[in-house]
Amino acid sequence: MVEVTRRRLGLGLGLGLGAGLGGGFAATAGAAAARDEDGSSAVVRSGFIYDQAPYPQCHASTIVETKGGVMAAAWFGGTHEKHPDVCIWFARFENGAWTEGVQLADGVQPDGSRHPTWNPVLFQPPQGDLILFYKVGPDPFNWWGMVMTSPDGGRTWSAPRRLPDGILGPIKNKPVVLADGTWLSPSSTEAGEGMGSAAGANWRLHFEISTDQGRHWTLTDPVGSPLNIDAIQPSVLVHPNGALQAVARARQGALASSWSHDGGRTWSPIGAVDLPNPNSGTDASTLSDGRHLMIYNHAGHEPARPGRGPRYPLNVGLSADGLSWRNVLTLESEALPHGYAYPAVVQASDGLVHVTYTHDRTRIRHVILDPSRLT
Repeated sequence: MVEVTRRRLGLGLGLGLGAGLGGGFAATAGAAAARDEDGSSAVVRSGFIYDQAPYPQCHASTIVETKGGVMAAAWFGGTHEKHPDVCIWFARFENGAWTEGVQLADGVQPDGSRHPTWNPVLFQPPQGDLILFYKVGPDPFNWWGMVMTSPDGGRTWSAPRRLPDGILGPIKNKPVVLADGTWLSPSSTEAGEGMGSAAGANWRLHFEISTDQGRHWTLTDPVGSPLNIDAIQPSVLVHPNGALQAVARARQGALASSWSHDGGRTWSPIGAVDLPNPNSGTDASTLSDGRHLMIYNHAGHEPARPGRGPRYPLNVGLSADGLSWRNVLTLESEALPHGYAYPAVVQASDGLVHVTYTHDRTRIRHVILDPSRLT
């Protein structure tokens, strides 16, 4: 086991439907003016994980509840996305405040060269250690999967190790544990950024399956896309009778969806969900009451930028069946240069929902929601 390195942070489709690190944490204070449609607020608390940091940009946060009942988060931070100095950072939410940030991983290679790190994903299985998946590489077309583990909720961590060739790990959103104990990891590949769907499905969904708690993995075939929907970064929802649904980011103006009825081994062709998507990451989770909750940008494309729309507002969607979705809450609506992006969501054991997301590429926002107030 190695102690994490501590570094002081500052204060404070037109498609058919088929508070600071070591700082304060304010209750619904100003910055997240979250309102649902009848004007009441489901936001219990809202604040930033940190106010200042030793790097100018951050992105791609992830949040999880550890076995000890403590919330933990990770994200990447550095000069800017793709810069070799981008590292994975980690903090715990203790006694109502976020702890000082620590650097967990970098992209330094044995030969002394260095690559950026990408897209951390925290995962706490019912048994076993807390797991951190992340990627290292020059870009999303050539990155590879890495993993670290912690036996004590993130206080100490193992040395990083590379995942087997061909296994990327969860690409943005958490694995789910199925009824038989199988780990289903939602993943995807990217090729030909900017080529558009006319060039074929160069963004492809796939899933990675482990039946022995992560010691070995098998890879599914890429999910078919007869409508040439380019989709990446899926989340997995669990429906009655074992049905699974993947919902994913897409280029074509609406969220993408696929279904499995055999434990994630095969998936239906990709269709669309009746929520807009400006080619921006989302996250979704099945709540303990059976409803499905999604954090997403309720926006389409900008005419001047085909394939990429504004990453604001940021919204909460709800669905009873995964088919019909309703925007029930606006978390952020102010137009900022980089908007609000790459949300992560998890329901804690007390029933409250924790959300993190990138705020204008400079800070990570943490919001706690009471899902009973979302109707």
